[in-house]
Amino acid sequence: MKFSAKEDIAAPIASVFAVLEDFDVVERAAMRRGVEVSRQDSDSGAAQGTHWTARFDFRGKPRESSIALSSVSAPETLVFDATTGGLGSQVQLDLVALNPALTRLSMTAELKPHTLAARLMVQSLRLAKGSVEKRFRARFGDAARLIEARAKGLS
Repeated sequence: MKFSAKEDIAAPIASVFAVLEDFDVVERAAMRRGVEVSRQDSDSGAAQGTHWTARFDFRGKPRESSIALSSVSAPETLVFDATTGGLGSQVQLDLVALNPALTRLSMTAELKPHTLAARLMVQSLRLAKGSVEKRFRARFGDAARLIEARAKGLS
């Protein structure tokens, strides 16, 4: 199952990419929301193979997720692969410079169930796809506005 969204950000592509690769900020934001995040390598930059472990509660049960940066093509693309239980996912962030001061950020998330329980969860998401996509796009829009504010501070 795939979800996608795109937003235009009023900032240069290099500034937007710099905000996206600032993983310390993302880690702190996740921790504020109750997610226990631990980075498995010491490098602070965006390098292929960067790996995190995240622990969180979902639907009343503790879950653990393994997240890896599987591909980087600065300043255009970041691809993350994650596994949580029997559910795999891939998130791709693409940047396109529309002009020197405007960047289009596109995000594609694909869920890949590997177990029966994960297939049932994805099937329930398919049944409510309209409302799930609406929430996904709204959250992505909010994130894009935060990225824009931080990128303007960098440029």
